[in-house]
Amino acid sequence: MSEFLSKVIGILTTVGGKILLAIVVFIVGRIIIKALVKALDKIRGFSKLDQTVQSFIHSLVRIGLNMLLVIAIIQVLGIPMTSVITVLASAGLAIGLSLQGALSNCAGGLMILIFKPFKVGDYIVASGAEGVVKEITVFYTHILTVDNKRIIVPNGGLMNANVTNFSFEDTRRVDLVFKASFGTDQNLVLGLMRKAAEGTKGVLADPAPFARFSGCADNAQEFTLRAWCATGDYWDVYFDLLQNVSAAFGQAGIAAPATKLDVTLDK
Repeated sequence: MSEFLSKVIGILTTVGGKILLAIVVFIVGRIIIKALVKALDKIRGFSKLDQTVQSFIHSLVRIGLNMLLVIAIIQVLGIPMTSVITVLASAGLAIGLSLQGALSNCAGGLMILIFKPFKVGDYIVASGAEGVVKEITVFYTHILTVDNKRIIVPNGGLMNANVTNFSFEDTRRVDLVFKASFGTDQNLVLGLMRKAAEGTKGVLADPAPFARFSGCADNAQEFTLRAWCATGDYWDVYFDLLQNVSAAFGQAGIAAPATKLDVTLDK
């Protein structure tokens, strides 16, 4: 009995020592990985790379180092790598199917890095998400919405979806429609719209602002105003145009269209 207990104690001591060492290796390894990833930023020339490339390299290095850490822990625990490889090979089909989505996302990340349909800082709409691209990793793209919610979108889905990039071009066009009641002088309205657009900060002179009568709807005349601006100034110009044109209409005494109300009386 004593011999059996001594063998059990010996086994537990050996296994316990390996587990303790594996924990130490894991903790130290994680610290080293964080330090190495941070050290990337100090490499000459790395900070000059595009933010998208930096984010992708960070993610790739972090994944690679963590895989090395897992292998090191397996070695410390005394598990033969041949056994691990044999198990992986026998479960290859199942693993391949389970990793199919991950591989697709990884391929999507590489395609985004190579063809650059968008980059970090761009405002995009894709795969049901809309916002500013904050980070592009190996598997996922992080998008921050205007109300500060983070949406994590798989890269594979992004590469197979239509992507609208609002930041790709240097300039954008602001399109607005204004209404005035019937009988209002159209030339007066158009002149006020052009003058307000030309006096709005951020509106480009070339192409010149466009103002034309565009139709009738809901008991009102409709007038379309189009003005170009720098992409970064879009929303400032949008709201300033609304305010300036409305103020010009008010000063000129242009009446708002009357609201039509249909009343049906049942006898």
